[in-house]
Amino acid sequence: MWRSYIEAATLLEDHLDRQLQRDAGMPHVYYGLLVKLAESPRRRLRMTELAKYAKITRSRLSHAVARLEKNGWVRREDCPSDKRGQFAILTEEGYEVLRRTAPGHVNAVRQAVFDRLTPQQQESLGEIMRIVAEGLQPSEAGADLPWLR
Repeated sequence: MWRSYIEAATLLEDHLDRQLQRDAGMPHVYYGLLVKLAESPRRRLRMTELAKYAKITRSRLSHAVARLEKNGWVRREDCPSDKRGQFAILTEEGYEVLRRTAPGHVNAVRQAVFDRLTPQQQESLGEIMRIVAEGLQPSEAGADLPWLR
């Protein structure tokens, strides 16, 4: 069961990366960042919150946002209430790339995962993944989580 999970997770991530590279010239993790920004009020989010959402280190996020800035899809803005903080802001061009790319990505996910499962299996998978995710996100201070590194 464990090996099947690892194989499926690896193949799925590769499948989605290839689809997004082909359709939008970006990896799956960058697409996720754009989605989160699009869903946020005023299409902006503090960098620390974006790292937490993406489950990546702050240095990896900084590199990703720099690449997205280079493409004109995201811009950074200093936080007026915290001299060290920054916001990542989705630009209109970034929103347009996301809008054009989303239908193909949704279709790729649907074909790779949901079309292969019954509704009951889909519900079970969602429940199982929520339980696993909750168990891996300790809430105590000092927890060793990627976005705190």
